[in-house]
Amino acid sequence: MQSNCWSIYLLRCADNSLYAGITTDIDRRLNEHNHSNRLGAKYTRVRRPVTLAYLEQASDRSSASQREYQLKKLTKKEKEALVKKYLAQR
Repeated sequence: MQSNCWSIYLLRCADNSLYAGITTDIDRRLNEHNHSNRLGAKYTRVRRPVTLAYLEQASDRSSASQREYQLKKLTKKEKEALVKKYLAQR
């Protein structure tokens, strides 16, 4: 993946919660969430393993951050609907 291409993602945690984040390298970030106590998010460290549940692209960090903020404001039900639609398209 190109370093100037940003991804917005939702992770499914072991407790069935959803975590939103942004990155330029989804494979590296997923590995960090699952295996690194220093680089993984504090939220996901105690909810491992995590799996990728949703992914979308953004052209720059600013738009990725704005979209991440929008996702974080969604209700659990709205996030689950987004994940379901995403998985159906794969």
